[in-house]
Amino acid sequence: MLDLNDVALFVQVVRAGSFAAAARRLGMPANTASRRIQQLEEQLGLRLMQRSTRKLTLTDAGATFYARCADQVEALSEAAQELSQGSEVPSGKVRVAATADFFNIFRMELIAEFLAANPKVRLEFVLSDERADLIEQGIDVAIRSGKLVEPTLVARRIGAGRVTLVASPAYLAARGVPESVEALANHDCVTLPSASARIVWRLDGPDGATETAVSGRFSANTAHAMLEAVLAGLGIGLLPAVITSPRLRAGELVEVLPEHSVAGVEAYLVYLSRRQLPRAVSVFIEFIVAKMVGEGLVRPATGLRAAG
Repeated sequence: MLDLNDVALFVQVVRAGSFAAAARRLGMPANTASRRIQQLEEQLGLRLMQRSTRKLTLTDAGATFYARCADQVEALSEAAQELSQGSEVPSGKVRVAATADFFNIFRMELIAEFLAANPKVRLEFVLSDERADLIEQGIDVAIRSGKLVEPTLVARRIGAGRVTLVASPAYLAARGVPESVEALANHDCVTLPSASARIVWRLDGPDGATETAVSGRFSANTAHAMLEAVLAGLGIGLLPAVITSPRLRAGELVEVLPEHSVAGVEAYLVYLSRRQLPRAVSVFIEFIVAKMVGEGLVRPATGLRAAG
């Protein structure tokens, strides 16, 4: 009779992409995981995986076996977890990936509120503008924006924001106010670093999408650094409204070509699976969704209600 634990291990190895990654998540040595899968293959009389030093590749038999087993294994695990966690207080570490500037827009007082409400939970943030590898870095949930390109991950849409053109009053007094998107080519623009010599801004306007090549003397790889550059009069920036709105209200920035923006930049929470989420992770996910909408950091996704 097959050991269902070995079948479940096989599913985890396929999802993780390697014995080492699966073993880390399950808290066992990688050679133990490899030996147990080899035993499973011997019991089945089939080779399920082709092993190499760089990656694992499923055989046709392995792909068929995975397709038949994966959902059933998750369903069994989910049922057991629901029974065991029915009255469980959220506990343990939640490892979160976010942009380097995340706490420039998300108040640390909100994190203190979450930790006070969940005294057995620990939060560990990995802040970087590089996109985190959830498996390799052991990330439980990532907060991301823009287009998602990883179909193997679960993405929960939080809402959408806008990116607008802004400049300091001093810069506009010195260089003039551009009257069209095309006029941006004659201005200093604060941009993200680019390997290409040509930087193009694509904007949505009353007549549809338009684009123009821009250039400038300053670029930086974080939104906060770009904001500081715009405040210092180094040029016109294309920045998220969530970080510029307070400066606009204070008169430190002026919106340029307000009828043009990048609309609908999506914000998501990304994680590995809908099932088997530790209770602490699911509680944190609900908290982040409520606070990002309630704080006005994003316009809520359809069906979401702002919460304080």
